[in-house]
Amino acid sequence: MSIDQHGDADLQGLSIRGLPKVSLHDHLDGGVRPATIIELADVIGLDVPESDGNALADWFADKSDSGSLVEYLKTFDLTTGVMQTREGLTRVAREFVEDLAADGVIYGEVRWAPEQHLTRGLSLDEVVAAVQEGIEAGEDAAERAGHDIRVGQLITAMRHTDRSLEIAELAVAWRGRGAVGFDIAGPEAGFPAGNHRVAFDYLASEFFPATVHAGEAAGLDSIRGALIDGRALRLGHGVRIAEDLEVVSSEADEVYVKFGDLARWVRDREIPLELSPSSNLQTGAIAAWGTTMEDHPFDLLYQLGFSVTVNVDNRTMSRTSLTRELALLAETFDYTLDDLEAFQLNAAAGAFLPVEEREELIELIAEGFSR
Repeated sequence: MSIDQHGDADLQGLSIRGLPKVSLHDHLDGGVRPATIIELADVIGLDVPESDGNALADWFADKSDSGSLVEYLKTFDLTTGVMQTREGLTRVAREFVEDLAADGVIYGEVRWAPEQHLTRGLSLDEVVAAVQEGIEAGEDAAERAGHDIRVGQLITAMRHTDRSLEIAELAVAWRGRGAVGFDIAGPEAGFPAGNHRVAFDYLASEFFPATVHAGEAAGLDSIRGALIDGRALRLGHGVRIAEDLEVVSSEADEVYVKFGDLARWVRDREIPLELSPSSNLQTGAIAAWGTTMEDHPFDLLYQLGFSVTVNVDNRTMSRTSLTRELALLAETFDYTLDDLEAFQLNAAAGAFLPVEEREELIELIAEGFSR
């Protein structure tokens, strides 16, 4: 199988892009079109390192491929810089949804941190309203183009600041008006979920779902904190749960693994792992296992029965799409359509939607793959 210049590939005679998909871990400020960045930066007088969209895309890819999450996160200064006005936020959100729809996504959750978009006078409520306006415009545009898509907001707090309770209250206030869940992101090491226990207690009291970035730049203690302090229903990345697995022996195609208590809990409770293969390579999240896609513990986790999902994390920084991530995995691990369908069904089951709507998603996925 070969992946074309657009990141697509044929698998068993079908275009991967044409298959119905669910996207759970996709950052708004990580999915801005480079050409849009240049145009918005020109309006507000913000300096950009390149004046051409393709050259700026190259710049993001180069800066992001450092092997360090801290360095990777620095590229967001530019994208968040052009997302400080109502017009900028609405345009970015609209194009974000249009790009998802063009990639075959039928349900997506977009995560972003409102507190990072206040430098030009907008309030927290105003920035959420601007993004929601853009999402709805993107859904309408996608429908006109022949694509059905629904996108919900994951209102995100930054783990290195002290506004998590305020952001949690904002998320709950927007429940039913676009917000479907809460997230906490930012530098993971040294900023445990337990620092935000008050916010997570509030969310639990309101029965509002949370996913927590954990198991990316920090290990098992971070995952444990996400589950215990954060009551996480999903793990943002979570790839380092593989550190709690010990390969006892390997015979031919059989691998015998000893589970730690944490890994067994995550596997047995079917807590979805929001894995982002290309991003995990770029940020060094899988450094303990290697530096290539073949080294990624994705397949080990999948074969052991973890609820693995496939995500992009940041499309601009990783110069990727959900189609491309699936194609890379299929190429690397010889996956079939049945495997790719399983990843989408896991994502649909883990979506922050009522059970009836999750069942509808599952039916749409099964129908799309059966064609």
